Amino acid sequence: MPDKKTIEKARRDKQMGKSPGTQAGEFVRKEIEDIRNGKHGARSAKQAIAIGLSEARRAGVDLKPPAKGKTSEKTRRSAEQAYKKGQRHEPISQTRSRARENALKREPTSTVSHAALSRQAHDAAMNRSSAERSASARKASQTKGARGRSIAAQKAARTRGRHH
Repeated sequence: MPDKKTIEKARRDKQMGKSPGTQAGEFVRKEIEDIRNGKHGARSAKQAIAIGLSEARRAGVDLKPPAKGKTSEKTRRSAEQAYKKGQRHEPISQTRSRARENALKREPTSTVSHAALSRQAHDAAMNRSSAERSASARKASQTKGARGRSIAAQKAARTRGRHH
């Protein structure tokens, strides 16, 4: 069950007009934090992200399930169920929640290292076309604002400085 602070952050994102994906990002961030702190583990970075997205849907974030053909039918069905549950605001079964935690406690925590997440992000980006990546970057720069762009440019310069 996500904590109140995470739900509050997602709610704030919604009030600011941010996308459901950004709102769900709060839950993914919390999940990664939990794994790094040893609360439980995950089999892969992909699983950690999936758990965060599922929690977001169950918490009522308006994050639509993936379209047909985007993912496996099992994943899509699971996402649909989580989305419906979140829209109904049903309480989550404690027995089921405990069973899930116990199963995840047996998994490794190294799956959300910086390197693992970087690999996951790179793989995900490579599955998108050049045009999709470009459009995404363009939209990000527009929604960032002048101050945000300035900070991003400074960060990029620092990164370039470190790698060259």
